[in-house]
Amino acid sequence: MKFKPATLLLALSAVAATPAIAQNVATVNGKAIPAAQMEAAVKQAAAQGQPDSPQLREMIKKSLIGREVLVQEATKQGVAANKEVKDALEQARQDIIIRALLVDYVKKNPVSDAEIKAAYDQFKASKGDKEYHARHILVKTEKEATDIIAKLKGGAKFEELAKASQDPGSAANGGDLDWAAPGNYVKPFADAMVALKDGQITEKPVQSQFGYHVIKLEGSRAAKVPALEEIKPQIAESLTQRKVAAYRDQLVSKAKVQ
Repeated sequence: MKFKPATLLLALSAVAATPAIAQNVATVNGKAIPAAQMEAAVKQAAAQGQPDSPQLREMIKKSLIGREVLVQEATKQGVAANKEVKDALEQARQDIIIRALLVDYVKKNPVSDAEIKAAYDQFKASKGDKEYHARHILVKTEKEATDIIAKLKGGAKFEELAKASQDPGSAANGGDLDWAAPGNYVKPFADAMVALKDGQITEKPVQSQFGYHVIKLEGSRAAKVPALEEIKPQIAESLTQRKVAAYRDQLVSKAKVQ
């Protein structure tokens, strides 16, 4: 089949124009909205549990068009020249650049399985063989603590006296500290706690840097340590954050700050 020169020229022009059209979601007052923005929004929606669909794409398209209309109007009104807007744009620019730098650093310096295993072993060691369910009442003076112990021996309820505790985190719960390993507490507190029998209360006030404690041991049990695979993602994330913090501190230490 033969084409007339004019017909062939029109066909070639149409083919050449097709990719350009496909690269844009829409054109607003002559300004094109790249399809890349649509794909980025679809990817973000997928990360939040929304599957790709024609309905989702239509909704995103309307949103992108609305944003472009507003940006054009803001530009027309000179909003971008406002100092507050300029400062916010500069902050956003810095955030994006820093995020990209740190993502690249993490990609080049990933946390190894050996590092994760070492951190897990350290975690297991800190948990020990047993964990304890304790309550405490924290006061400022030794006399206050001694008086509380006397009241408890006289039949007062620990939970009631704990309402006056200087520890706001546990006072409202009857002094309850829940289950924890001794390593979670300062040494004087931990030493006194592990020396108690289930249901026993300290005979004397226990002093720490926070004040004076009256401790009651509700119970003890074998430590429950999750398997490595269960907490591997959390360990990896924690180690990654440490690496990023160390990298930042290293850069700051080399910088000339006046």
